[in-house]
Amino acid sequence: MSLSIMLQGTASDVGKSTLVAGLCRIFYQDGHRTAPFKSQNMALNSGITPEGKEMGRAQVFQAEAAGIAPDVRMNPILLKPTSDRNAQIILMGKVASDMDAVSYHDYKPRLRETVREVYQSLAAEYDVMVLEGAGSPAEINLRDRDLVNMGMAELAQCPVILVADIDRGGVFAAIYGTLALLQEHERWRVKGVIINKFRGDLALLTSGLKQIEALTGVPVLGVMPWLDVSLEDEDGVALQRGKYQAVPARALEIAVIQLPHISNFTDFNPLAAQGDVRVRYVTSPAQLTAADLLLLPGSKNTLGDLHWLRETGLADALLAQHQAGTPVMGICGGYQMLGRTIIDDVESGFGERPGLGLLNVTTRFAREKVTTRVSGVAASVPCGMLQPCSQQPVSGYEIHMGETTLADGVTPMLRFGERIDGAVSEDGQVAGCYLHGLFDNGAFTRALLDALRKRKGLGPWDGDVMDYAVYKNQQFDCLAQSMRDHIDIARIYQIMREHKEH
Repeated sequence: MSLSIMLQGTASDVGKSTLVAGLCRIFYQDGHRTAPFKSQNMALNSGITPEGKEMGRAQVFQAEAAGIAPDVRMNPILLKPTSDRNAQIILMGKVASDMDAVSYHDYKPRLRETVREVYQSLAAEYDVMVLEGAGSPAEINLRDRDLVNMGMAELAQCPVILVADIDRGGVFAAIYGTLALLQEHERWRVKGVIINKFRGDLALLTSGLKQIEALTGVPVLGVMPWLDVSLEDEDGVALQRGKYQAVPARALEIAVIQLPHISNFTDFNPLAAQGDVRVRYVTSPAQLTAADLLLLPGSKNTLGDLHWLRETGLADALLAQHQAGTPVMGICGGYQMLGRTIIDDVESGFGERPGLGLLNVTTRFAREKVTTRVSGVAASVPCGMLQPCSQQPVSGYEIHMGETTLADGVTPMLRFGERIDGAVSEDGQVAGCYLHGLFDNGAFTRALLDALRKRKGLGPWDGDVMDYAVYKNQQFDCLAQSMRDHIDIARIYQIMREHKEH
């Protein structure tokens, strides 16, 4: 039987996903076949397995940290919100249905045995399982049908470590309150606490650490400092809290419009990792000025977010910046919005709606979702920002429910064998495609960025072309080393080996 450990949090965004990735890397470095697992994930950042199944992006990068390919069993349930109350339900990598929150809560008991079987199937193939909870186990209104926190820990028969975020304040109250709200059989599972995101002198915490251990009887296994490692975020909470706002100015400014239903914004992490690029997420027209490239990202509600662009004045501002010569690019839903027409007689019944009109393409929504990995080359274009990218190799994945048709004479952006994807405007200053992971392709991305530098009167970047896969592995190693330095990893091994069910 495999060893297992589960990280749960005192709240959302306390750093569980990152610490799970760090443990996966540590166990991998120590020679153990290791897999991540999160039974239920609610996020608009998702990825595609080699088999074409959709799963949460966090479990994809955790699998990468563990040195293995992503497997849909690592995240059997993915909820993708389409509004404040509704979500698309992805079950074992495929769309199952759309439900509101109440309907899904009533539906969850039917999923319990599926989750158990999937977990056991995965655990049978690995030495160590690293599980992740969601939100907090102290959400007492959801306890009776829980599938992702203590309910999952019971199914997996695993011990739990509680993660608390000191950066948001009130860390001791969060630890104490969370444990106080757990039932006795749940508290028994919690074998340790990790305090995360600490800035300052650890000596100032010592008395508090001793008191919280005395009050709860649960040992603090470590205090993780605030880390500047570059890892993918699980969902849009990081954007809401301004994580990407404090980046210093660099040679190139890229503005990403932060749509209300933005999805897969991790597409732009490879850009932010470049030494000459600052990526800004913007929500108002004034913030579009002084950008060298405007990016319109993916969306889980394309027509709703297109309406938001027009209501907020961002649509007019984007068009004005385009008229002034600023290049524009859209990915997935953003590509659809840049077109002339969007036809929706499937999801909302809105019928035909005008897009922004910058690309001569038409999108019609379909019932079947496209989920696939692809590879090919950038198409040859005669001019504009993508002209230097012509014939550069590209690979990535597609997740969309629309089919986009190019008008006669429109130049495609990418070629995957006999199939084309995306479109480029006649002047080469507007482009869009469905390919997520486009900027992970180092040679393509550097050619694009150097074209933007040339437009500003700058010479080509004199550094190396970034291999983003190598860069991510370096980040995983940095995270693992910091966790070894600040957390009692030997005690975590001991907890896993000594844990026995009542």
